Amino acid sequence: METKDIVLITLRDSSKPMKSAEIAAQAGIDKALVDKAIQALKKEEKIVSPKVCYYSAK
Repeated sequence: METKDIVLITLRDSSKPMKSAEIAAQAGIDKALVDKAIQALKKEEKIVSPKVCYYSAK
């Protein structure tokens, strides 16, 4: 499974927006990989940022 998929699943399972460090801790992957995945998912418009540095799935 790709990092993007893991990040997206983690955000879908969360009831609130999360920071990238929280996503990394919950998913058990490196924060740098999470940051790259977030950028890709934002371009694909699969996630949104309701406030600065917080992300949630659409």
